[in-house]
Amino acid sequence: MRQVGLIAGAAAVALVAAGAITYAVAEDGDGSANSPTPTADSADAGFARDMAVHHQQAVEMSYIVRDRTQNVEVRRLAYDIAQTQANQRGMLLGWLDLWNLPKVSADPPMTWMGMGDMASGKDGALMPGMATNTELKKLNSLSGKPAEVFFLQLMTDHHKGGIHMAEGCVEKCTVGVEKRLAQGMVDAQQSEIQLMADMLKERGAKARS
Repeated sequence: MRQVGLIAGAAAVALVAAGAITYAVAEDGDGSANSPTPTADSADAGFARDMAVHHQQAVEMSYIVRDRTQNVEVRRLAYDIAQTQANQRGMLLGWLDLWNLPKVSADPPMTWMGMGDMASGKDGALMPGMATNTELKKLNSLSGKPAEVFFLQLMTDHHKGGIHMAEGCVEKCTVGVEKRLAQGMVDAQQSEIQLMADMLKERGAKARS
């Protein structure tokens, strides 16, 4: 599928850009020598913490489906998602280190968005879009086309939740490069949602919502 190839190229570009973004934050915050360091309860820190957790599950799901199907297109998409989101997760955690802020918080996820009660955390779904432990177990039990369809459905939901959070950072974060990374997440994941919709259609299926 040509679109998957394009996504792969975009992922490679994103990884290079990610390195530049990390360097920019390490150098002077958001490009301004007078930029204040975010506080532990800031949107910048909250987004970094929550999206790191959100991304980790996307990486986990991608590696699960890689081992449950031989379909080249699905495996390539899963690899691209895993590599891109693992890299971004490293950046987010690295920024917390640079800011000397904790990587965990006693507050519920998404408190920084004013939505601390948005997800109950029931069965492992800590934030909107995240798969439950039961769903991850089911994905691990499937193979071939059923695994492909379920992965694409889970990842579509996951991306929708991630986009919601990234849009929150675009609105509320103050560190310029973090806001730009968040916008890049929105753009890339919206593109991948459309790609996954096409892949589901090819398999006689559709997104769950």
